[in-house]
Amino acid sequence: MSQIHREITPLTQYDCFTVFTRNKRTFDFPVHFHEEYEINFILNGKGAKRVIGDHTEEIGDVELVLVGSNLPHGWVNGKSFIAPENPDIFEICIQFHKDLFDEKFLRRNQLFFLRNLLEKSSRGIAFSTETALKEKERLEKLSKLTGLDSVLELISILHDLSISRNMRLLSDETFTDKTISYNSRRIQNVFEFMRSNFDKAVTLTEVAQIAGMTEVSFSRFIKKRTGKTFIDSLNEIRLGHASRMLIDTTHTIAEIAYNCGFNNLSYFNRLFKSRKGSTPKEFREEYAGTRTFI
Repeated sequence: MSQIHREITPLTQYDCFTVFTRNKRTFDFPVHFHEEYEINFILNGKGAKRVIGDHTEEIGDVELVLVGSNLPHGWVNGKSFIAPENPDIFEICIQFHKDLFDEKFLRRNQLFFLRNLLEKSSRGIAFSTETALKEKERLEKLSKLTGLDSVLELISILHDLSISRNMRLLSDETFTDKTISYNSRRIQNVFEFMRSNFDKAVTLTEVAQIAGMTEVSFSRFIKKRTGKTFIDSLNEIRLGHASRMLIDTTHTIAEIAYNCGFNNLSYFNRLFKSRKGSTPKEFREEYAGTRTFI
């Protein structure tokens, strides 16, 4: 893993967004972060490795991702990546200011899905192949539009993405230090409790009481609201903290596991590998000691 750079984008304070389209032979831009939101569409990059926060994954031939503000990200040449002879890798990159959409504007009822999309982008969002191909032509044409037409088209594209099916959140929530709203005071209170007590024993009984529900009712409620079980949600928070500690500290893996609420090192190692695709040791070797901000 190369250094993680702070990128100074070419987007000026007087522009709403900027669009790049390019053909290239390889992925050679380092992992980086910037304040602007970013939409990335890639064709013919199969086998390259996508890095979003603490999440890494090999991509397929078609890729569409939305990256939130200040979230480390990049595409690098993976072990199975072979530069295609024909055609070249094709990429469309759109960057727009994090304050392009005012907070009061996003609070309007009609903007609910867009607000939700931008909140979730703090973890990085990968869209389905179907969605990527559906939006390809519009993304290409965006650079040819000017003035208000271009801004309205960007909003329309973002709205389409916000209601698309099968989108996936990539980086763990705790890695980003940002809170996603589930539009439920009960769920927000529970997640605030879990984030504050992830290093301790947290039980279903405790969180159900915080939500003012029975354990059975709360288990159904959190699954319906978040798509995850209570224990999956708690483990995600703990793994996010563990990922940060693997990158930012020199603590042993055992110390990190226990400091993040895991009392069984073997279970921590198995869970980490199943969620991250690598062991804690491999994850640290890939990231640790290389975080340089410029």
